[in-house]
Amino acid sequence: MADKKKSSEKTSAKKKSGNKVTRWLKEAKTEFKKVVWPTKKQVINNTGIVLAAVAVSAIFIGAVDAGLSQLLKLVLSGGKSI
Repeated sequence: MADKKKSSEKTSAKKKSGNKVTRWLKEAKTEFKKVVWPTKKQVINNTGIVLAAVAVSAIFIGAVDAGLSQLLKLVLSGGKSI
């Protein structure tokens, strides 16, 4: 009799965890319906802004790197012309 009780507890535990997953998926679907997705124009605009910011950052970091490299060469050469 105890064996039947244990097996039924395991089955009910599986059902409960299955119900949790099902409930979570249903709630996720409901939440996705509430999301206000951006328009194609907004996505293109935001992508352009991000790409421009990345390009400006890359140019700035490259310039700083080149300048510091030249400064380091100057210091290591003992102040002689490069």
